[in-house]
This record gives sequence, structure tokens and C-alpha cells, in this order.
Amino acid sequence: MSSEHRPPPQPRPEISDRARRLRRDETEAERCVWRAVRDHRLGVKFRRQVPIGPYFADFVCVARKLVVELDGGQHAEPTRYEEERARVIAVNGYRVLRFWNNDVMDNLDGVVEAIRLALEA
Repeated sequence: MSSEHRPPPQPRPEISDRARRLRRDETEAERCVWRAVRDHRLGVKFRRQVPIGPYFADFVCVARKLVVELDGGQHAEPTRYEEERARVIAVNGYRVLRFWNNDVMDNLDGVVEAIRLALEA
């Protein structure tokens, strides 16, 4: 085994491009949550639009293995896609907190407090 430090592998360009596009085209609810959790505001680092398997998680705290997902009306009934996505995220060791976009917009403080409590659990 070499003692030489190797940089982490770089994601494939199409993954980086998609993540960048998702961040650029964020919803107003995503923008609000990002302002609340970025820059270690809750004491831990969050990243946004992070690939987990073939899926992208809205917000991820890798250190606490927590995913925060925001859903609009299109997610009212879980589909096979959503069920498989949840399974893949769980298999990778993450807990998922899910909020409706309108909950974020109507009660951002409550959403942030729920995230804070999940980080402490």
C-alpha cells in the first residue's frame, strides 16, 4: 500500500452537469432551505443536489447521514420510482426527512427546527 495521497475520484461530467443544472434551477422552497442550512448554520455541513446511486438528493449532511427532500404536488402519491429512490437512499445508510414545498414556504422555522432535531437524533 502506497503512502502517497490520492485525490478522491471526480464524478463523471454528466453527473456534475446535472447537479449544477438542478442547483441553478432550484425552487423557491429549495432556495429558502439552502439559505437556512448552508455554511454550517446548523453546526454541520450540508451539500445540495448530491448523487446517491442514480438519484439526486436535494440536501445531504454526509457526516450525519441525513437527506432532506422537498416535494411539490407531483409527489403526492408515491410511485415505483419514488419507492425505489427511497430504498436506494436507505441502502446507502441515509435517513430521509421529507417536507412539502408549501410547508417550507409557510413554516420555514418549523422545518429548520425539524432538521435540527433530526441532526441531534
